[in-house]
Amino acid sequence: MTTQAEATIRVLICDDQAIVCEGLRAILEPVPNVAVVGVANNGLEALELVRSLQPDLVLMDLKMPRLNGVQATRAIREQFPAVRVLVLTTYDADEWVIDAIRSGAAGYLLKDTPEEDLIKAILDTVRGWSPIDPQVAGKVLKHVADQPAPAVADQQRLNPLSDREREVLRLLATGLSNADIAQTLFLSEGTVKNYVSMILSKLEVADRTQAAILAMRAGLVGLGEG
Repeated sequence: MTTQAEATIRVLICDDQAIVCEGLRAILEPVPNVAVVGVANNGLEALELVRSLQPDLVLMDLKMPRLNGVQATRAIREQFPAVRVLVLTTYDADEWVIDAIRSGAAGYLLKDTPEEDLIKAILDTVRGWSPIDPQVAGKVLKHVADQPAPAVADQQRLNPLSDREREVLRLLATGLSNADIAQTLFLSEGTVKNYVSMILSKLEVADRTQAAILAMRAGLVGLGEG
């Protein structure tokens, strides 16, 4: 996976509509440090191309033949955990959103996302952030709200965190970027990045989205903060 900010980000596009794939390629090819390394038309093909092309990020549609985007995301995250998956779809129904995030998607955008926001989301996802469309974020919060009261097991998973790490996690779960957290806590962005890495390690989760959901389930974040 890309480890240096100046390195080229290798992107695989996965969508069953050729016109969408070509449109995304046209948007991304002029972007500095972004290279479209392949196009898949279904989830099974995406899994095969991830294996052969080793992209940094997959732009994943959801409703596709052979293997849908949720199934493909789960398989990619299990077999290639360094590869980030950013969902880009027209579907904002609750079941699609929650299933995609549970399967390991790092972010979830709708296809009406402006070009500049899509490009920023790709860059942010590779940096370890979890961009989620505002329309989708509300569904995630509702799902968490509909769950039973904070489970003791979830609360206990936060025990290894220091007070400062808990505060960083709380802000992360409200959707703030590392830069925003740094400004809020009067820390450097590099320090916040280190905190986030430590939090993910201690919580044994793969990415910021999973950490945020755990924080909500544990009652660290109130719904009004999201």
